[in-house]
Amino acid sequence: MAGEETKKNASQSAGSVSGGRPQTRLVHAGSRRSQYGETSEAMFLTQGFLYDSPEQAEARFKNEGPADSFIYARYGNPTVAMFQDRLAAYEGAEACFATASGMAAMHASMFALLKAGDHVVASRALFGSCLYIIEQLLPRFGVESTLVDGVDLNAWENAVRPETKLFFLESPSNPTLEIIDIAAVAAVAHRAGAQLVVDNVFATPVFQRPIALGADIVMYSATKHIDGQGRVLGGALLGQAELIDEKVETYVKHTGGAMNPFTAWVMLKGMETLELRVKAQAETALKLAEAAAAHSAVIRAIHPFLPSHPQYELATRQMSGGGTVLSVDLKGGKAAAFAFLNAFDLIGISNNLGDAKSLATHPATTTHKNLTEEMRDVLGISDGLVRISVGLEAPEDLIEDLQRALDAANRVAAA
Repeated sequence: MAGEETKKNASQSAGSVSGGRPQTRLVHAGSRRSQYGETSEAMFLTQGFLYDSPEQAEARFKNEGPADSFIYARYGNPTVAMFQDRLAAYEGAEACFATASGMAAMHASMFALLKAGDHVVASRALFGSCLYIIEQLLPRFGVESTLVDGVDLNAWENAVRPETKLFFLESPSNPTLEIIDIAAVAAVAHRAGAQLVVDNVFATPVFQRPIALGADIVMYSATKHIDGQGRVLGGALLGQAELIDEKVETYVKHTGGAMNPFTAWVMLKGMETLELRVKAQAETALKLAEAAAAHSAVIRAIHPFLPSHPQYELATRQMSGGGTVLSVDLKGGKAAAFAFLNAFDLIGISNNLGDAKSLATHPATTTHKNLTEEMRDVLGISDGLVRISVGLEAPEDLIEDLQRALDAANRVAAA
C-alpha cells in the first residue's frame, strides 16, 4: 500500500493542478515528485543527465524523447522546469523560460526576436539598464529604436516604421510609476505587425496580467517580488509557446543566461507566499502614499491608486491593486532627499525593491544616474525624488518612520 502511494506521488505531473484557482497554482502547479514522494520540491543540483544508451541520447537531442526529459542544465532542469511551469500556470501563459536575472530576460526578449535592419519602439520611461540595451547595444547589431512618451498613444502610432518589429514598455514605470494603456499599445503594435513585450515587475502578476491585455511576452525580474526576500537574482519570460519555446529558449540555452536550480528552488518557495506578501505590501504602500501626500515637505506623492495620479482611472481599470512602490518628490531637492533618507530608522537605503524589508533609494544618483539631466527632467526624476519599496513591517511603524523622515526633509528645505 505504501509503495502504491509513493508511486502515485512520484507520478504527479506539472499539469495536475493547472486548472485550480490562482492561489492554488502558486503552491502546487508544476510539481514534480521523485520516487521518494517528498512534500517540498526537490532541488536537482546537477549539471548533466545520464542516458541508458546512445540511442536514448540521440533521441533526446532530436527532441524525440519523453516530454519530461533533460539533456543539460543550461537547456533545462527538473527544479527550473517546476518554477517555469508554476509561473506560467499562475500568469495564464502557454510557456515560460527562466533566466539568470531580470536583465538577462530583457536582453533575451530583444536578441531572440530581432535581427539587423529591424526597428524597436519603446517607452522612454525605462530602467537604466533597459535603456542601455535599447539605445547602446542594439545599434551595434543594426537594430534602430525610437523612444516615445508611453502615455501618448499617438506617439506610438507615429513612431511605427515598415521595419518595426517590437514594442517594449514597463507599466508602472520606474521610478515615477507612469501607467501605460497596455491593451491600446498592443493594438497599435499588432496593426503594425509587431510584437509587444511588457515589463510587469512593478505591477507583479498578482495585480496585472499583460498577456490578457494583448501583450505577446511578459517579462519579470523574479529577483523582486517573486523571490521577495532579497536572496537571489532571477528572471523570466512568458508568452505563447511558439515565441518562448522556439525563439527565447533557443537563444538563452545557446548563450548561457539560464536560471540555476538553486535559484529556481528559492523562487518556488517564494511563490507559495507571493499573493499574501504582495497584497499586504500594496495595502501598506497606499497608506504610506496617503500619509506622504498630506505632509508639507512633499511636492507630490506618486502611487497608481492615489486619485491625484495622472493615470489613476487607467490604473484602477488595468490593475487590481496599486503595487508595493510609491515615490515622493520633496521640497528642497537633493539635500532634502538625502536628509529624508538619512532620517530613516526602519526603512533601509537600497536600490533593490519588492523585498519583505522596506527599502528606499534616490534615483537621480543611483538607478537613473546615467540619464542626462534633460532626460531626467522629461521623466520627472527630480533631485528631490525618492522611491520607496514597501515591505512587510507593521504599517504603523512604517508611517512613523516616514513621518520622522519627512519632518527632517522639511527642516532642510526650510533652512
